[in-house]
Amino acid sequence: MSIITLTTDYGLKDHFVGSLKGKILSEIPEAKIIDISHDIDPFNTAEASYVIGASYLSFPKGTVHLIGVDIERNKENQHIAIQWNDHFFICADNGILSMLTQKIVPQKMVEINIHDRFPIEFTDLDIFIQVACHLAKGGLLNVIGKEVSEIKEVTELQAVVGADGNSLKGYVIYIDHFGNVVTNISKKQFLEVSKGRQYEIEMKPKSIKTILPNYSAIATSDKYPIKTYEGEKLAIFNEAGFLEIAIFRSNPSKVGSANSLLGLNYRDVIMIKFS
Repeated sequence: MSIITLTTDYGLKDHFVGSLKGKILSEIPEAKIIDISHDIDPFNTAEASYVIGASYLSFPKGTVHLIGVDIERNKENQHIAIQWNDHFFICADNGILSMLTQKIVPQKMVEINIHDRFPIEFTDLDIFIQVACHLAKGGLLNVIGKEVSEIKEVTELQAVVGADGNSLKGYVIYIDHFGNVVTNISKKQFLEVSKGRQYEIEMKPKSIKTILPNYSAIATSDKYPIKTYEGEKLAIFNEAGFLEIAIFRSNPSKVGSANSLLGLNYRDVIMIKFS
């Protein structure tokens, strides 16, 4: 039996997440349901894309990932299911999976076309549940949709190399629980553009000129304890392979974070200059 993961923007105040799990269990009583996140900002497809990309490899191959973010089916957004890197993903065709498919070509993609097989009162989420349970039972993609060769891509928040090759412009795509700011600049892209050159990440009032291997690497002197460095800004490539700007040992509720202290918010530009 496959695992079914849930990533939504439903929050936990309302009944939606509980009802979602109940419907899955009604179809597959022995289902293994894992919550990835229910705190995606409403309709924020870039954030959902990052969270899925950062987490899916933690699960066994064959896992079914149900993504409930901006799922309403309309003339612009159809429903899709994809087999990618031996995992299954179900979502609206709104660009959520474009960050993944830039890395590895999908094994199979289908546009879900079974909506007319169910009662008219079935919601978009009910369709996702039916598809997720079908795949979790070992069902084939061809049974629930027609094969497609392309899906919608999100281009507005992709990192861009300057025309002269001496800069890399990215955007903030995620702010985590600690207030750390994640960009869409990948380590792979950074290395391809930098080619061993010196660089600086433009920040106010002072730029960052070193990307550290981990947070604690900011403690560069043996003369001072690590606590001395609390509150200093730093940059690392996080576990998902993306550039992250952080405040060392930040506490968003008490002393601030990269989000609050540096004024970095979703969609803000992050520029790296090379020399």
